[in-house]
Amino acid sequence: MKPLLIVLGVLMTLVGSVWALQGLGYLKGSPMTGVDIWAMIGPVVAGLGVALLIVAVRKLG
Repeated sequence: MKPLLIVLGVLMTLVGSVWALQGLGYLKGSPMTGVDIWAMIGPVVAGLGVALLIVAVRKLG
């Protein structure tokens, strides 16, 4: 269970970071580029991913 939560946390952090960068216009070539909603959703998803990583490493370890 712990490895699955760690992988999920890493994926959420990476995806959230990409979404934030696309929403802010730093990553080009996507329909999401420059769309404000992704600049808001991205950091939330990335933050939840970091929180999941912290819980998985501290509480389950």
